[in-house]
Amino acid sequence: MTGTSRNANSVPLEQHCLVSTAITSAPPTTSGRAKHVSSTHASEHAVIPAPGDAHEPAAGRNTSLMDRIKAYLQLMKLRIVELLLIATVPTMIFAQQGMPSFWLILNTLIGGTLSAGAAGAFNSYIDRESDRVMKRTSKRPLVTRVVGDREALIFAWIVAVVSVIWFLVFVNLLAAVLTAVAIFLYAVFYSIILKRRTSQNIVWGGVAGCMPVLIAWAAVTGTVEWPAVVLFAVVFLWTPPHYWPLSMKYAADYSRAGIPMLGAISPAGKVASQVVLYGWATAICSLLLVPVGGAGWLYASVSLAAGAWFVYECHRLLRLANAGEATDKQAMRVFHGSITYLTLVFVAVAVDPFVGGPIL
Repeated sequence: MTGTSRNANSVPLEQHCLVSTAITSAPPTTSGRAKHVSSTHASEHAVIPAPGDAHEPAAGRNTSLMDRIKAYLQLMKLRIVELLLIATVPTMIFAQQGMPSFWLILNTLIGGTLSAGAAGAFNSYIDRESDRVMKRTSKRPLVTRVVGDREALIFAWIVAVVSVIWFLVFVNLLAAVLTAVAIFLYAVFYSIILKRRTSQNIVWGGVAGCMPVLIAWAAVTGTVEWPAVVLFAVVFLWTPPHYWPLSMKYAADYSRAGIPMLGAISPAGKVASQVVLYGWATAICSLLLVPVGGAGWLYASVSLAAGAWFVYECHRLLRLANAGEATDKQAMRVFHGSITYLTLVFVAVAVDPFVGGPIL
């Protein structure tokens, strides 16, 4: 696959539904990792319970309209849009090998925001019972009863349907189909099937978080090509070293909720070794965009430098973990560093088409 100009005639697209949610606040936990997660507790949350229980207290009473609007926005976990912006627009620019139309980008971002919000709302509904026993999620709308369970589920379905229709009308059929697949993967494959059954939940469940690049590429070209697959793989491999350090910090919360995140059930050294493995895989995979996608010298330079730095931070965490010195602060350093790394790579993806041709 070369870096020649992509077909720009297809309609606008959407961006992904992310896998992954950002944690904004939480009390510090002890450094020891929980060694066991109750399989009974895990199975209790593996299926969506029926909404609107007869004994469920009425939601939203004595709540102002503005507070309810804020609660619905919180239900959508719109911080996922940060990943949407990081991945979608650069991928569209690289697919076009130039700047796509303003309306294509706008419609893709609107549809992407809606689809990410729908996925987040479904996840909020599915996770409502575990959220009620986790300290860091104790302020979420379904926990505080600002929004009722039935209302949340109906809202999630409405936003999901609107997002798919948006892509179908304003972008193209392929983007709409990929959007529906992304929502399904996050809400069902990850949130229901994997999250409470395996410590590898974030690995395969993270597929949903990779969909934005495929949707973005499809929006511009009307198809999915090998460069999009490479970028998909970069986000896929990046997801574990992004989330596992986070699970090290919030191990007690995950254990209390019966969620077998790797950082909650394994020693710090084992978690850090997996972070190193996936860190290397991410950095190496990112370089494939040069021979496969025709990326130029700027992308190659940024990807190589950012990858070397990210791998170093992963190794640093492993060294500290093996010495028994891996603190929550060190784990979060890798978590935040992973965000910086991915941002640098995708900024390079966006700028590269404007600063020269392919180097291979």
